[in-house]
Amino acid sequence: MSTKQVRVLIADDDNDDRFFFAKALQEIPLNTKLTVVSNGEELMDYFSKNMNNLPDILFLDLSMPRKTGFECLIEIRANAQLDHVPVVMLSTSFMRGVDYEQNLVDTLIRMGAQDYVRKPNEFEGLKTVILETLTKLIIKPA
Repeated sequence: MSTKQVRVLIADDDNDDRFFFAKALQEIPLNTKLTVVSNGEELMDYFSKNMNNLPDILFLDLSMPRKTGFECLIEIRANAQLDHVPVVMLSTSFMRGVDYEQNLVDTLIRMGAQDYVRKPNEFEGLKTVILETLTKLIIKPA
């Protein structure tokens, strides 16, 4: 795989989810650098202060206080300087059914998200999802 460092940014308000994401990222066989923000306001503030050092990918939680993942996605896609950053939406599982979740995914993709990931309940599943997502969107095997 590539030796280029992949700059990963995660925006998630859940302490446990951020901890396990960071731990999973350390255990996958990619050279990564993780930056963490805990809500949508922090995310947009981070972007405004780091326009010359943008991440290679953003993992964005849908449900956050202050500013939701939906609101952040709209702002990111409306900003020409950020529009190229791949955004992967994260969410806990939905109990409303498959159709509801598929409609949500379709809406997020239309809004400009590259992918949607339901947060796995187990650690190995999280590692797999992160590696597959980074490989598909960033590393892009030849």
